[in-house]
Amino acid sequence: MAQITAALVKELRDKTGAGMMDAKKALVENDGDEDAAIEWLRAKGLSKAAKKSGRTAADGLVAVKVSADGKSGAIVELNAETDFVARNEGFQKALEGITDAALGTDGTLAAVAAAPAPEGDGAVDDMIKRMIAKIGENISLRRSAKLSADKVASYIHNAEAAGMGKVGVLVALSGSGDLEDIGRKIAMHIAATSPAAATTAELDPELVETEKRVLTEQARESGKPDNIIEGMIKGRMQKFYKEVVLLEQPFVMNPDQTVSAYLKDQGATLVGFVHFKLGEGIEKAANNFADEVASLTKGS
Repeated sequence: MAQITAALVKELRDKTGAGMMDAKKALVENDGDEDAAIEWLRAKGLSKAAKKSGRTAADGLVAVKVSADGKSGAIVELNAETDFVARNEGFQKALEGITDAALGTDGTLAAVAAAPAPEGDGAVDDMIKRMIAKIGENISLRRSAKLSADKVASYIHNAEAAGMGKVGVLVALSGSGDLEDIGRKIAMHIAATSPAAATTAELDPELVETEKRVLTEQARESGKPDNIIEGMIKGRMQKFYKEVVLLEQPFVMNPDQTVSAYLKDQGATLVGFVHFKLGEGIEKAANNFADEVASLTKGS
């Protein structure tokens, strides 16, 4: 039987993030074969991760990364259950690595999850499962995207670490001028105004129809004839578009002109944008602390 040394246990712990006793047991069970021990721990980690996968992960961080030539950018949202974990150096290092990996893919969630893990062992998805086993919280790769153009600019609002925070934006531009500066200003505008789409044509049709129904009901309460109501709705929809469509919005740094007019003045054209706000759309359960403590002590 192979000798299981402290150095061998430490090496396995460093590679897998497993606890000391788990690492030692894995080596004993596999006669000191490190690769086999890693697989053994992975299987054990997957089992632990599965038990936590149903818990709500609504905290975490959004990260952005732009390529060295400035022509591509990736954005990733990695969720955890608590802000405490999100502030952990290991979590942030993992997110940085995942965002780097996303730059080498088409940016879709499936492609990022399947990309080689930054730590060099399996895919990103495998790495996340090992993180779950090590940290003890559910961790979820929720969203990712990638943009490419003449210039891609990024912005993190109230950054909590380099390139990551609660709100992240990517902006892709083509044209002339200082596209880096223009893109950053547009990204800051997006972080402040949260537009639903770049153009009116790109708005979600369901969102538009819902707004029209609401405005129609409001207009009918006025008791005015249908032809007047039709004009009222048209005017109010134009106001709605100025609120939610990026190119129609007043530019926050100069409200006298629209974003579209600003870009035209600068000789730039918007190719696209991505705006991630951490936890957006996730319903986080509000646990009663007393109930939680009671559930933990029940039967003890």
